[in-house]
Amino acid sequence: MKRKSKLGNLYIRWRFIVVIISIALVFSALVGRVAYIQVVNAKQLISQGDKRSVRVETTREQRGMITDRHGSELAISVPVQAIWADPLRIQQYHSFDKRRQWQALAKVLNTNVKDLEGRLDNPKRRFVYLRRQVSSSLADYVSKLDIPGIYLKPESRRFYPTGEISAHLVGFVNIDDHGQEGIERSYDKWLTGKPGERLVRQDRLRRTIEDLSIIKQQQPGHSIELSLDQRIQTLAYRELKREVEATKATSGSVVVIDIRTGEVLAMANSPSFNPNDRSQLQSYRYRNRAVTDAYEPGSTMKPFIMLTALEKGVANKSTIIDNRPGYIRIGHHIVRDDEVLGPMNLTTILEKSSNIGAATLAIRSGVDSVMHTFYTVGFGNVLGTGLDGESTGIVPQRRRWSDFELATMAFGYGLTVTPLQLAHAYSILGSGGIDRPVSLLKLDKAPKGQRVFDRQHTEMVLKMLQSVVSDKGTAPKARVAGYQVAGKTGTSRKANAGGYSDNYVALFAGVAPVSNPRLAIAVVINNPQGDRYYGGQIAAPVFSKVMSGSLQYLNVPPDGQGIRLVALDDGSKLQDKNDEG
Repeated sequence: MKRKSKLGNLYIRWRFIVVIISIALVFSALVGRVAYIQVVNAKQLISQGDKRSVRVETTREQRGMITDRHGSELAISVPVQAIWADPLRIQQYHSFDKRRQWQALAKVLNTNVKDLEGRLDNPKRRFVYLRRQVSSSLADYVSKLDIPGIYLKPESRRFYPTGEISAHLVGFVNIDDHGQEGIERSYDKWLTGKPGERLVRQDRLRRTIEDLSIIKQQQPGHSIELSLDQRIQTLAYRELKREVEATKATSGSVVVIDIRTGEVLAMANSPSFNPNDRSQLQSYRYRNRAVTDAYEPGSTMKPFIMLTALEKGVANKSTIIDNRPGYIRIGHHIVRDDEVLGPMNLTTILEKSSNIGAATLAIRSGVDSVMHTFYTVGFGNVLGTGLDGESTGIVPQRRRWSDFELATMAFGYGLTVTPLQLAHAYSILGSGGIDRPVSLLKLDKAPKGQRVFDRQHTEMVLKMLQSVVSDKGTAPKARVAGYQVAGKTGTSRKANAGGYSDNYVALFAGVAPVSNPRLAIAVVINNPQGDRYYGGQIAAPVFSKVMSGSLQYLNVPPDGQGIRLVALDDGSKLQDKNDEG
């Protein structure tokens, strides 16, 4: 019995030793494996893990805002989401087996499951957009469907609070946030921020679970403060749209310029479009006609012929021109007036819009002087707005000129100007002969400008133009209650292949208040239908309403009675008697 007991104890001890040694070997193997993983092969394994989970994520900075001069938003970016799919993931996880979720997704995307399967049946494609720029509520709904292979991507959408009112000047962007028209296009690089990059760790569903580091810091887009006054812009657009619809005109434009600074306070066109509704983005709607379309300006050119004659010294306030018998022959052509007025002074020539008077003064001044004046006020040149498509208009250049060609330019035929050029030219008259660059951006201080005409001559022309809005003139409807107005009508036939058609362009351009000019406004109504097509009938009333409201918005005091305050170069004022009519 004792022998068996000793053998049993020995057997048990041997088994115990074997178990201990086995455990020690296993433990040693595990420790060795851990050491191999953690020390010897760590970099390779970490690299393999990172390839599966670490991603470079682009951080997109929102586009800069566009505001008017008072800070009212004209273009802002709002955060939205894009819905996209990974066809390989969809195949790997058999996502289409979840029929109810796919039916729900197809419903919100306004499609069907069969179409979605057709778009996502190629596993070689790893990225397919299903819908871009969706609202947060729709994105949350899609996220809750929890369909493997369907993901959300943050992006931004441009929103234009003023809609069609400022659409032509502000412009719009495409779905990728790149400017297509207007300020959005011209200042695209300035408005667009530079995206950043960050290193993140994602799980198998591509959800970010850890931010690792920033590779490149994002740079925000810069905002732009326009010279536009949205109150004046709204007023101009409303009155213009009303007149274009009333006359069934093809189009119309209004430009308002601050004479003291050269800033554009309003630039309105009709028809317009809503930049928030991409279905309205047809080319004929979004063309900014105030800077792209040029028209023969008609009699709105006569003040500059008058100014040329005064500058040249071939006319003065005592000059008399006789228009009897109502026409004159120039070469083989005849120039006519609507009325036989007999002897006319310079004021009467503008008041009655005499073609004979303007033609006579142009011929006396000579083609070089007339062309110099046209180029000086900006005709035939871009005004430097920076807007794409800005037209220079047409000022013809010839080696030899006939007197009749010069005469026709004197009453606005044979050359074309844009509404912006016309408003800028009248702003030079209002400033006393000082040319200030046109600006679409708000200025910190008024530019000094450059004197291009004698102050006394421009003052004389402004006095004469006051008679145009009198009861005896061609534009009494341009008058503004409480303010002295100086301006000129224009009505020109539209050219066609065979000469001139029976279609018209109606214009009015002017400044106010005459005692201390603040605003220059040009109104153009293109191709009005019906019996009302004269500038004094349809363009002048728009001018009156826009000028009246604008002066009130700017708190410009009404003109004093009996006293004129003439702005001098040094900023002081000279008192003079008020010359009514």
